[in-house]
Amino acid sequence: MPIRRKRRTTRAARRRRHARVRKRVHGTPQRPRLSVFRSLSHIYGQIIDDDSGATLASASDLNGAEGSKTERAAAVGAQLARAARDAGVSAIVFDRGGYRYHGRVRALAEAAREGGLDF
Repeated sequence: MPIRRKRRTTRAARRRRHARVRKRVHGTPQRPRLSVFRSLSHIYGQIIDDDSGATLASASDLNGAEGSKTERAAAVGAQLARAARDAGVSAIVFDRGGYRYHGRVRALAEAAREGGLDF
C-alpha cells in the first residue's frame, strides 16, 4: 500500500514564513505594525496596534483603481500613509506577511515611505 504524503502548498508555505516574521515583528502604540496581504488580484494594508488589537488605519485597491497591479499597490501605500497621518502615526514596523520584499509589496512599502511613514 503506498504511503500518502501531505502536500506542501504555497499557501501553507506563506503561512509558515509569516509565522516566522511575526515572531519578531510586534506593533506597539508608539510603532504600530503595517501588515500587507496580497491576493491574486488585489492588495491590502493595515496599520495595527498589537497591544490593544486595534486596526488604526487600512487601505486597499478594491475601490476600482486603474493601472497595473504594481501601480495600484503604490497607490494603496500612499493612501495608507495619509490615513496613518490622520490617525497620528508617523513610525511603523513593516510586516511583509510572508511575501518576498519584491514587486507589489515593495511598491506599497516605498510609497508609504514617500508618504511620510518612517520604517
